[in-house]
Amino acid sequence: MLTTVQRCLFALFALLLAAGVQAASRAEIDAKADEALQTLYRQSPAAQELSQQAAGMLIFPEVYKAGIGIGGEYGEGALRIGGRSVDYYSTASASIGFQLGAQIKSQVILFMTHDALARFRRSDGWEAGVDGSVAIATIGAGGTLDSNTLQSPIIGFIFSNKGLMYNLTLEGSKFTRLNK
Repeated sequence: MLTTVQRCLFALFALLLAAGVQAASRAEIDAKADEALQTLYRQSPAAQELSQQAAGMLIFPEVYKAGIGIGGEYGEGALRIGGRSVDYYSTASASIGFQLGAQIKSQVILFMTHDALARFRRSDGWEAGVDGSVAIATIGAGGTLDSNTLQSPIIGFIFSNKGLMYNLTLEGSKFTRLNK
């Protein structure tokens, strides 16, 4: 059972999350996606090389997460193929467990094969990490990537974390196409 203090804190985080998360227009999503990619490319030239080889990429420039025992996250992004936005998606997840805080992060998911991209686009609410197909890229010194990551058909980058919550995972995140 939640105490009064926990309920108040939860309400505060919910308000903060709701204030930061508003439906964005296509132009807003695209502009923020461009900024997020530039940030990723500055951190890792290898990520830029991989993105040029990818069949498509899903860019979530701002994913908001907050939680006190029970948590949730939400963000909106663009699916780009050939450098052009072709669809818009939301990502959302809920969690329960030991957690306290709030953060904003950026996510980029690269579909390295046409088959992986096609499976994603055909899905009705794709869930990352369910079949173990997403490799989370860790950027090492000098922007290098783990060699095992480079073999995956789907590669995810999480970067630009701001806030007071530590959780670097895509597992359990659900991606849904938006009507924009």
